[in-house]
Amino acid sequence: MAILEMKAVTKSFGALTVADGIDLQLEDGEALGVIGPNGAGKSTMFNLIAGVLAPDGGAIVFQGRDVTANSAAERCRAGIGRSYQVPHPFSGITVFENLLVGATFGDAMTEREAYGRCAEILRETGLLKRANTVAGGLSLLDRKRLEMARAMATGPKLLLLDEIAGGLTEGECQSLIATINRIRSTGVSIIWIEHVTHALLAVVDRLMVLNFGKKIGEGEPRAVMESAEVQEIYMGIEVDA
Repeated sequence: MAILEMKAVTKSFGALTVADGIDLQLEDGEALGVIGPNGAGKSTMFNLIAGVLAPDGGAIVFQGRDVTANSAAERCRAGIGRSYQVPHPFSGITVFENLLVGATFGDAMTEREAYGRCAEILRETGLLKRANTVAGGLSLLDRKRLEMARAMATGPKLLLLDEIAGGLTEGECQSLIATINRIRSTGVSIIWIEHVTHALLAVVDRLMVLNFGKKIGEGEPRAVMESAEVQEIYMGIEVDA
């Protein structure tokens, strides 16, 4: 059963088309990777799914229900959680308090109800020892973990990850991959935008390629990466016909 469908979704800003009839179907429990050059429309696609932007045309269906007209808050409470490419922690409060904000505002839990969930997520994401650390003092790896953890605190059925491996060392990246695989093992569906392609290949079932807001490829990850069109457009490698 599909947890998410995008049906011919379009979005333009003046003469610039940033989503050009995007069709997407994500199965329940599936992990999808999304790649494409800068400006391809990847983060715009997330903003459309999450309700930050309203499409000009098409429909977005989540768990069989049309959510095209729903607000970002309504979609979050329905089960769509996301991280941001640049971490945005509430820097003046602790890591644990950041998660409480996600659980209480994103999933309408009481503070008392949220305690157990937040503690478990801290263990799951490797942040338990940082629970009482003020978020503004975290390392880059831990800020990225906190982005995931706060999104998880909202109780998502679908998790949108936006370039969460960027800027990490190889060891940190491997730690992040392990964390994402643990999250996935709980049944959460994932769409992951990432330039660090070896990280994607360690997690996702399927790969989708965007260019100028249009889907230009989709399928088994390694086959997609080896295609001539992807190598030429995304990787800048000229391929003879």
